[in-house]
Amino acid sequence: MHLLYVDDDRINLMLFENACAALPGVRVSTAADGAEALDLARVEAPDLLVIDLHLPDGDGTELLARLREAGLPQVPAVLCSADHDAALRERAAAAGFAACWSKPVDAGTLRQGLAALGFAPAVA
Repeated sequence: MHLLYVDDDRINLMLFENACAALPGVRVSTAADGAEALDLARVEAPDLLVIDLHLPDGDGTELLARLREAGLPQVPAVLCSADHDAALRERAAAAGFAACWSKPVDAGTLRQGLAALGFAPAVA
């Protein structure tokens, strides 16, 4: 399983990569902004998008729309944010995100989140 994680915070990128390393069969590509995410997605389509809400070149909901237009209309997406409120979850769902995860993401949260999205066999 290939994940594309987009976050401009180096520590969050590192923590997410470490969480993925703890799960067999999970490979992660990381991008620090939307432009880099678009470039990576064009090279190899991921199985799942995990996108930070606040990016230097736009917000995560805008990036998801751009990724959809760039050829990833069916790839499930998760909004990832340190913000924790019901309005954000509603906004994420309205933008097309399948879930909203709180940062930082650890291996347990990642495992549970992937299972909830139907990716459990890939990380068993």
